[in-house]
Amino acid sequence: MRAIEITQPGKPDVLQLCERPVPVLKAGEVLIKVHAAGINRPDVLQRLGKYPVPPGASDLPGLEVAGEIVDGDYAAAGFAKGDM
Repeated sequence: MRAIEITQPGKPDVLQLCERPVPVLKAGEVLIKVHAAGINRPDVLQRLGKYPVPPGASDLPGLEVAGEIVDGDYAAAGFAKGDM
């Protein structure tokens, strides 16, 4: 999958397009085909190196996303395939 990663703490130019494997889903999680992502204050603080990624969470910024549910634990998450 294509993603934007933080290569090191710093200004916006430390953000870089990359290829990552599709995440392995855990119980209660769904996979979203992202159509749009937003950057919020914690993402900016993470980019600056002032907000550590919580244990077990993705290191990719973009806590706010909109898209289509394509896989996962639908029942536990309360979603269905194709939900947007």
